[in-house]
Amino acid sequence: MAVSKTAGRGSIPWSPALTAGPIAAVIFDLDGLLLDSESAWDGARRTLVAERGGRWKDSATRDMLGMSSLEWSRYVRDELGVDLEPQQISDVVVRELLEGYRRELPWLPGARAAVERMAARWPLGLASSSNREVIELFMERSGLGDRFRAWVSSEEVGRGKPAPDVFVEAARRVGIDPAQAAAVEDSHNGILSARAAGMTVLAVPNHEFPPDPEALAQADVVLGSLDELTVDAVLRAAPR
Repeated sequence: MAVSKTAGRGSIPWSPALTAGPIAAVIFDLDGLLLDSESAWDGARRTLVAERGGRWKDSATRDMLGMSSLEWSRYVRDELGVDLEPQQISDVVVRELLEGYRRELPWLPGARAAVERMAARWPLGLASSSNREVIELFMERSGLGDRFRAWVSSEEVGRGKPAPDVFVEAARRVGIDPAQAAAVEDSHNGILSARAAGMTVLAVPNHEFPPDPEALAQADVVLGSLDELTVDAVLRAAPR
């Protein structure tokens, strides 16, 4: 059964009083932050390119980080030479990814506990470059679907990361101004996207595909791991 894009708060007690102060919600990324999935996306795309006679570029992995499904599937066609239409490319890659997720979600250390800590204090949103069906499966299988008030796929907005669109829409669905949100991101383009949306940005750098220094300089706080994502860390990052 599909999970609503505006999932309820579930069993987590919540009150507007808890959000008093400069931060009214926390917006999470998904790939590379909660799930160790960047390599899975990369592997599925590489396999498709090889099978369809394309040519992988050294810069392709980094180029596609944060792109929406329409953007990266066009990139695979136009830049990597795969002779399929973008929707077909997206369908093949997503199908392979979902098969792995159905077997087991590739949690990153501390991810589940970090979501629970934030949900105990603030309403949560999720702003992801993953396709809608990937996010839906995560919400269903993670046991955390009721912790997120809303989620957005970048395929639902005009532009993927580093444009601010997906974070702005996530804030809208949660019911707050983007300036009231703290965003938690791991990637170069994700950090730039959250900053462009006007959010407080907490970076947890992806160790496999680390952000460049210029992106990290845009974060309000850089954390070593999700274990460091605490209520105090969010409040320290927030504007005074």
